[in-house]
Amino acid sequence: MQITGKVVVVTGGANGIGRALCRGFAAAGARAVVVADLDEQGANRVASEVKGTAIAANVGKESDVKKLVAQTTQQFGQIDFFCSNAGIGVQGGPESPDADWQRSWEVNVMAHIYAARAVLPQMLARKEGYLVQTVSAAGILTQIGSAPYSVTKHAAMSFAEWLAITYGDQGVRVSALCPQGVRTNMLFNAEFGGGAFLLEGALEPEQVAADVIKAVTEERFLILPHPEVAKYFQNKANDYERWLRGMRKLQAKAMPLQATT
Repeated sequence: MQITGKVVVVTGGANGIGRALCRGFAAAGARAVVVADLDEQGANRVASEVKGTAIAANVGKESDVKKLVAQTTQQFGQIDFFCSNAGIGVQGGPESPDADWQRSWEVNVMAHIYAARAVLPQMLARKEGYLVQTVSAAGILTQIGSAPYSVTKHAAMSFAEWLAITYGDQGVRVSALCPQGVRTNMLFNAEFGGGAFLLEGALEPEQVAADVIKAVTEERFLILPHPEVAKYFQNKANDYERWLRGMRKLQAKAMPLQATT
């Protein structure tokens, strides 16, 4: 699907991958780029830079997502690309507070569902549209140190697959973006506890955005800015027990204190 002349919405657009996506889509010739974020000031800064439109939105609330879609459609006539990019990461396992589990579920999963509910009717009516969903390599592998992130990202990946299967023959394209470490605030703040090991191979957000732009023009479902993730995924499928042993070794190296308690 070509980007030139299209209307693009990016959630979590004020920083990191979202900001890079806004810049990338604008540079690729999008007619309008809508920068949606809970950080209204940040969204305004990015919108000013890309000559786009900023809309404050908490994607964990369906009412906000509905307003985002309605306002964008009213202003620009339609939405061609909806990038569900906003996400959060918290550390911990089953002992993590219910509030952390709930917040992770709302932002990492339900936000994708809310967006699909709101935007699919117009895309299906036109028999054209694109859903780009930022999932993470954790959605097909796992995330050491964070059960809430791992669980919700697996759910997000499952939903993206379902959308692609269900609507792919009706003109709606879907891509799942699954990077490993990306040099964003989420990674630098070490919100995962065991995520520091990802810094070594971390990519700049601009590289990730460039991969997304290329992938959507090719209409590829799986976007892997880190090519090695494909190998890890194959290893997991070919020998699950060996993969689990390898991940336990990685966990012991990345989180030695937790591994010995």
